[in-house]
Amino acid sequence: MQAAMQQVDKAQVKAFLLALQDQICAQLTAADGKAQFVEDSWQRAEGGGGRSRVLTHGAVFEQAGVNFSHVFGDKMPGSATAHRPELAGRGFEAMGVSLVIHPNNPHVPTSHANVRFFIAEKEGEAPVWWFGGGFDLTPFYPVEADVVHWHQVAKNCCDPFGAEVYAEYKKWCDEYFYLKHRQETRGVGGLFFDDLNEWGFARSFAFMQSVGEGFCQAYIPIVAARKNTPYGEHERQFQLYRRGRYVEFNLVFDRGTLFGLQSGGRTESILMSMPPLVRWEYGYQPQAGSPEALLYQRYLTPQDWLGLNG
Repeated sequence: MQAAMQQVDKAQVKAFLLALQDQICAQLTAADGKAQFVEDSWQRAEGGGGRSRVLTHGAVFEQAGVNFSHVFGDKMPGSATAHRPELAGRGFEAMGVSLVIHPNNPHVPTSHANVRFFIAEKEGEAPVWWFGGGFDLTPFYPVEADVVHWHQVAKNCCDPFGAEVYAEYKKWCDEYFYLKHRQETRGVGGLFFDDLNEWGFARSFAFMQSVGEGFCQAYIPIVAARKNTPYGEHERQFQLYRRGRYVEFNLVFDRGTLFGLQSGGRTESILMSMPPLVRWEYGYQPQAGSPEALLYQRYLTPQDWLGLNG
């Protein structure tokens, strides 16, 4: 493990993340066909900064944000040390790309992805570092073929790193993106991993790259297939209602949101994940036999979408 630690290359990770932000923005811009990302570069008083890029009022995307950040400080935030108490008293660096996409058409799923790298250092001691990230899909009117495609790409990202990796990180995603107070998943899952360092730096970094580059392979074909599906005010209102679940998860459970706010991060960039329009409705129940009811019955509990256990 010590040898792997000595091979840590923070500059290499940062260069990849900056390039990944460029690549994802280019592909989303092409998929939208109308709007452009506007960049907002920022500096953090305590150390570091980032590039926030937001596309709004597009032909396909109501709002899409793709953020890069690289922040550092003398003390780890409480959200990071809560499950890693050995990090208390260490300085840290955190860098990553995080994105959330809220489409106009309710038949195009909302989606989220992020990849990140943390390193905590203390003079005279070996650094503690890890990678994390993943991607997940939140449809309102799911098409099963889209969900299968999404998970197949996720599995393809994992397969070079071990036969068990997809199943492990798919399960972690199902458990992480779970709204306990609603007893439902946020969507149909994908991949989630954190604290990854046991493979050594090079292999762990390669996996993070695979996940980061896999996002557009998973998402863009779904956008292309669904962006022209007709919809009306009924579907739009259901989309806005279900976006409320997204807000609830991000503000109550999301580690990245908590870390950003507790570390003095840039509030506008952290809350970029919030949808531009959303609504709540007291006591909503979908009509029996409706497409909305199908979402609840089939898609908001974990499923073996690839039939691997059949």
